Amino acid sequence: MKTKFIFVTGGVLSSLGKGLSAASIGALLKARGLTCTIQKLDPYINVDPGTMNPFQHGEVYVTNDGAETDLDMGHYERFIDVPMSQRNNYTSGSIYHKVITKERRGDYLGGTVQVIPHITDEIKNAVLSLASDDLDVALIEIGGTVGDIEGLPFLEAIRQLRLDLGKENCLYIHLTLVPYLRAAGEVKTKPTQHSVKELRSIGIQPDMIICRSEMPLDEHIRNKIALFCNVDPDAVFCAKDIDNIYKLPLGFYEEGIDQKLAIMLRLPAKNPDLSAWYDLAHTIDNPKGEVTIGIVGKYVDLKEAYKSLHEALVHGGFANRVKVNLEYINSEELTDKNVAEKLTGLDGILVPGGFGSRGVEGKIKAIHFARTKKIPFFGICLGMQCAVIEYARNAAGIKDANSEEFDQNTPDPVIYLMKEWYDFQKGRVERRDESSNKGGTMRLGAYPCKLIEGTHAATAYAEENIDERHRHRYEFNNAYIEKLEAKGLVFSGTSPDGELMEIVEVKDHPWFLGCQFHPEFQSNPMRPHPLFRDFIKAAKENKKGK
Repeated sequence: MKTKFIFVTGGVLSSLGKGLSAASIGALLKARGLTCTIQKLDPYINVDPGTMNPFQHGEVYVTNDGAETDLDMGHYERFIDVPMSQRNNYTSGSIYHKVITKERRGDYLGGTVQVIPHITDEIKNAVLSLASDDLDVALIEIGGTVGDIEGLPFLEAIRQLRLDLGKENCLYIHLTLVPYLRAAGEVKTKPTQHSVKELRSIGIQPDMIICRSEMPLDEHIRNKIALFCNVDPDAVFCAKDIDNIYKLPLGFYEEGIDQKLAIMLRLPAKNPDLSAWYDLAHTIDNPKGEVTIGIVGKYVDLKEAYKSLHEALVHGGFANRVKVNLEYINSEELTDKNVAEKLTGLDGILVPGGFGSRGVEGKIKAIHFARTKKIPFFGICLGMQCAVIEYARNAAGIKDANSEEFDQNTPDPVIYLMKEWYDFQKGRVERRDESSNKGGTMRLGAYPCKLIEGTHAATAYAEENIDERHRHRYEFNNAYIEKLEAKGLVFSGTSPDGELMEIVEVKDHPWFLGCQFHPEFQSNPMRPHPLFRDFIKAAKENKKGK
């Protein structure tokens, strides 16, 4: 088998950075000329995170093929610039669903269905589905923390894979915490020792340990961890806290992680070309100014809900050589009396996607302020729909304009629940079943869009036809096209058949654009998305003109 497998587990506590570590290792391997991909195995029972509250799970990331996945998929794509798909994210729910479906069909010939071997075999099949002659390395991140009950089937499956694939094709990396006690003035290795002990108790001996720490680890500490965790001293690495996540690949390279992996897995000996990452680090450390962008939403207390959005704005700053400061504004708290006070001084205003009516009127007030005060505005998904509602009410005189999502009885549903549309992915008309479950009932994945010449969108993309990723149930109601166009609203991007309005703009405004899709899902630090690049450029010019 050509494909080598690297399994990344975590211990001590969650949110250590397994996803970023896997993505950074992938970036280093790609810089060595290797092809790689990354898969996330999540222990939770949900089939996918599509119905999970952002407060619980953070954002839902959408792939080109319409999979609703863990937000770590965004890190993977941003770091290795390789599209993820449904094969890159599996949950306990999806694994158990497959096994139960097979059992109902009688595939197991009446046998007793058990965690071992049926669940573990399904997990192994999910991992091995990545293997191909075109793929050099597959990194597999195991969600959760070693010791979690729900994660045991995944750990058992990767234990078995070592036996199936052989040591030369399979390697275990364990990410753990080495805390620094300020009162004592020293780092402590005991949590790492206990974490590795737990991992070894279920039959997995890590080949490499990456220690997350506030402080650099000296040789004495590394040798102590190596001794008590039964790994080579040169296989203990430090992942020291950094000021920007895009410097992590360089930190791992300076630690020698990719070189050790190459030796252990017998990968081709080749120095990585990290010139682009060093250029990026230089750009990060040497901005030529800064802008402040206000993000008006309802999940402002949890930045993970807007993870890809946050990163795409930062990428836009890289393209313009400016530092992007983000100010989160709770849309539920915006009123006619305080909107000017809350938003004055911002260089740009963005209203992100979301679901439900909570905080919507505040978003509409923010959009009205941005439009009338000529502040660069960017509306995404629900943000675009709110921009249409605001324009219909205040510029086109449709006072009762609303979305059916917020008011099913509105006399002027400028945004409505579309019953059918032509699915360009499947090449057929899709019809919505309103009685179906919530999960998987949205327009999901990448769809083509045709741009109109002479618009902000066409200028940004510099091409006529694009593909962008969607995640929504509601669309613009075409019955209102003529009324809104007559008052200056520009529909600058549509589906190829002209039936779906994908991008709207406002005439006589420095930069006012709303899009029905989620452009943040296709931005990365080396290739900032054109809409975010131009939005930050407009914000930069707005600040200069104040």
